[in-house]
Amino acid sequence: MRPDGRENAEMRPVRLQRGFLPKAEGSCLVEIGRTRVVCTVTVEDRVPGWRRGQGGWLTAEYAMLPRATEDRTPREVSRGRPAGRSQEIQRLIGRSLRAAVDLGKIGDRTLWIDCDVLEADGGTRTASITGAAVALCDALAWLTERDASVKRPLEHLVAAVSCGIVGGAPILDLCYAEDSQAGVDANFVMTDAGEFVEVQATGEAGTLKPAQLQELLSLAEGGVRQLFALQREALGSQLTKVLRGA
Repeated sequence: MRPDGRENAEMRPVRLQRGFLPKAEGSCLVEIGRTRVVCTVTVEDRVPGWRRGQGGWLTAEYAMLPRATEDRTPREVSRGRPAGRSQEIQRLIGRSLRAAVDLGKIGDRTLWIDCDVLEADGGTRTASITGAAVALCDALAWLTERDASVKRPLEHLVAAVSCGIVGGAPILDLCYAEDSQAGVDANFVMTDAGEFVEVQATGEAGTLKPAQLQELLSLAEGGVRQLFALQREALGSQLTKVLRGA
């Protein structure tokens, strides 16, 4: 029995609240179980020097509030630089969201993705990607309304989910209690075209058999399909303004 009574292939309750920070060009509060992340997107009218003339750019930053966790985690600014885990996660978020956008269509602009964890109960990186994709759609719609030359720059919706092997069983969407006991921990990022952007699978306290990997892939596909449906429901007609082919 899972800690919250879910079936092995069952997601935690998911909520996507658009416009959570109204001053941002795009924002979303994503709640997956007790994990809560504020995702914002800022449109900046410049790109890094190395990117000039090559289209726009998208980059991400990720951080946790000190009491997002059971014990206080010191702010990374007090250390003078992001921790290795934060750097790894923000690079993953950036790679995942760059797969969603045709950066050549947005001009010399940078899309800044900020993901700030309010409460952590497992799956903060996958929740960040899923929520940031919603905020990104709103930011791109904001941009298209202000610059008529930017037309439908969104290539795909992107969502992500965690899976793992706990007690020998493959399960979907791990909470912290499960993640801390997992023999294998995995994260899957997918587009709504059914393609994988990234697959991360690590043997924490065991190894992963090919058949188990296939089971995790199947669980992930089922989970992200649910997330895509929720993203589309949250965005409504906004999605048609920015999605290629919509």
